[in-house]
Amino acid sequence: MRAVIAGMGIGRPNGRAIAKNPRGEVVALCDLERARMEDFAAELPGDQTLYTDYREACRDPRANAVFVGTPNQWHVPIAREAVRNGKHVLVTKPLADSVEAALQLVEEAEAAGVVNMMSLSNRFSEQCQYLGNLAADGFFGDIYYARARSVRRNGIPVWRGDQLRLGFIRKGGGAFRDMGVHVLDAAWWLMGTPKPVKALAVGGAKFGPHGRGFNKPAGDEIARQFEVDDYASGLVTFENGAGIHVESFWASHFEQTVNVELFGTEAGASMRPLSIHRMEGDPQVETPEVPSEKTGMENVADHFIDCVLDGVTCAAPLRHGLIVQQMMEAVLRSAETGRHAAVGD
Repeated sequence: MRAVIAGMGIGRPNGRAIAKNPRGEVVALCDLERARMEDFAAELPGDQTLYTDYREACRDPRANAVFVGTPNQWHVPIAREAVRNGKHVLVTKPLADSVEAALQLVEEAEAAGVVNMMSLSNRFSEQCQYLGNLAADGFFGDIYYARARSVRRNGIPVWRGDQLRLGFIRKGGGAFRDMGVHVLDAAWWLMGTPKPVKALAVGGAKFGPHGRGFNKPAGDEIARQFEVDDYASGLVTFENGAGIHVESFWASHFEQTVNVELFGTEAGASMRPLSIHRMEGDPQVETPEVPSEKTGMENVADHFIDCVLDGVTCAAPLRHGLIVQQMMEAVLRSAETGRHAAVGD
């Protein structure tokens, strides 16, 4: 599989993972800054064509796949261009900056018949896959509830002085689309991808508009451009009666954590640190050791390559990204209105 990597931020670890697979090759890079591409190309095997126009990159005759790792607002335009040129597509989370854009991409990708997949390092981590295999075997019984948390101390992503990378703090970005998506997706997948119904949530911005909580110093000029949530917390309910309590904080006066906890009728589990909880007489806690030979992104790359070259059924199609997008937008809509929000409306 010969890939174009669009975006030299999250594109770097995804590109490394593709290049590490013996059946994967990075043949082209795309970014608005040539220096960033040259820096990454220096560590990759082979020769890469460098593009500053994504339309040209998606027409590269050597490539049969495109990884999209740009700010959220550009996921759909670039992925649609790749699909229209017959390329298989791998998109980082979240799928889009809106449900409408996500739906357009999913419909177009499915109609084109190309492999279309979400890059979800949390879902494809060794710990999550271990729990997923147990869940598929019925080990937990009926998973009726989950907690999904992604909390940072100072983690609002912005790079001072570079206006091209302020998309995270403008409309279509925000903490929930940046971080909450990871744990919400993992919890939803572990529960068997039930059909979501509605959300009730709170959220807002307590740090970003005041110039606090950024991962690098940010002054008034950047703070004035802050238009999104820096925290959101909500309950998403499902058609089968289950629920997920999801929390996402870019900045907080609390300890940093990224975790998913499962509550089942036969057993429960925590993803980080990995532990299994059961009650047979006295409560029991097991801490299984899972080999960490590969990162979540390496597992993503391996599966994507298998789908492209071997026709393996994709385990994380863009349609999953669409449903998670619908849940996220319902949470944010509920937080804004103070009322329940139907998922998918």
